[in-house]
Amino acid sequence: MSNEQVNIAIVGLGFGAEFIPIYQRHPNANMAAICQRTQSTLDEIGDKYGVAKRYNDYGALLADPDIDAVHINTAIPDHAAHTIAALKAGKHVACTVPMATSVEDCRQIVELCQETGLKYMMMETVVYAREFLYMKELYDKGELGKLQFLKASHQQDMEGWPGYWPGLPPMHYATHCVGPVLGLGRHEAEYVSCFASGTIAEDMHDCYGSPYAIQSCHIKFKDSDLSGLVYRSLFDVAR
Repeated sequence: MSNEQVNIAIVGLGFGAEFIPIYQRHPNANMAAICQRTQSTLDEIGDKYGVAKRYNDYGALLADPDIDAVHINTAIPDHAAHTIAALKAGKHVACTVPMATSVEDCRQIVELCQETGLKYMMMETVVYAREFLYMKELYDKGELGKLQFLKASHQQDMEGWPGYWPGLPPMHYATHCVGPVLGLGRHEAEYVSCFASGTIAEDMHDCYGSPYAIQSCHIKFKDSDLSGLVYRSLFDVAR
């Protein structure tokens, strides 16, 4: 690191802008730079939070020797490429979920971290939610007794969201329900059984290549007698 504080750059200033004041309040972080393609947004956010160093070119940001770590908040299809580029540039990475949308990209990110010693964190927020932390506290104190089964779900209607959502398999963005199921007892998945259910709107059949509305996953935990169930949908959800 360049000093006792970690010099952070935030990439993507939609949802990502909400993290700026959090870093600015943390004693071990220096909110060093922001990156956004749209110049007007870049300047608006930079002026609002007093961040002087601004980039609208990601490559230029990665070439900055003063940046220790990047926090990536770009569109889901870009997460893997942006993460891999940052690790190859010698930057630690925090990235909003999911890590990637292919097993191959996930493996490459893991291998790069192993080769370089750099840190990577997938920024799953639900495991820091007060509801989850309360349940985790009860479990750690033994007040829940023995866990027998775990289940979580996450339903969203993504109508009107950016164009990459139609066709995105729901389980590619399942960390908000998978995270707490794995995190409560700090379990690892040993194997999974996946199923599809229901029928999505007919005009979305082509972009998905299937008619199903819900994806579910039954997880067998490693070195445990426990299993868990998560299910996920992005469109045509129950109200």
